[in-house]
Amino acid sequence: MLIAFLAWTVNQGIKLILFYMADNKWDWGRIFGAGGMPSTHSALSVSVAVSIGFLEGWDTSLFALAGVFAVVVMADAAGVRRATGEQAKILNKLISLFSKDARFKSERMEELIGHTLFEVIMGAIIGFLTATILSILFLAI
Repeated sequence: MLIAFLAWTVNQGIKLILFYMADNKWDWGRIFGAGGMPSTHSALSVSVAVSIGFLEGWDTSLFALAGVFAVVVMADAAGVRRATGEQAKILNKLISLFSKDARFKSERMEELIGHTLFEVIMGAIIGFLTATILSILFLAI
């Protein structure tokens, strides 16, 4: 659990810094927000699988389950959730066109939901490295 939390913290810290570099302002809401570079869902799920591999064994049913879970999470982030974000962009454009009509009011939909394949891969690498380094350190103690 500690390794997963640290992988989440490292990944969200990187994400916060990258958003700052892009917008030149701190967006503290990004700490808990979905989407963006790198994928925290990927980092978290891969760190759990790698931690289980180190602690329980690479040939266990538990590691296999965690590995499959990580693949499903990453496929969902780059597939369904990404498509949802793209649809939200289009819907927000349509809403802005029709919002001039007083009878039609709606809030903007969240557009940054899913991830590109690159964001998913980078999150997976961060999760793998975090879990590997920390697992080796913890096992050495």
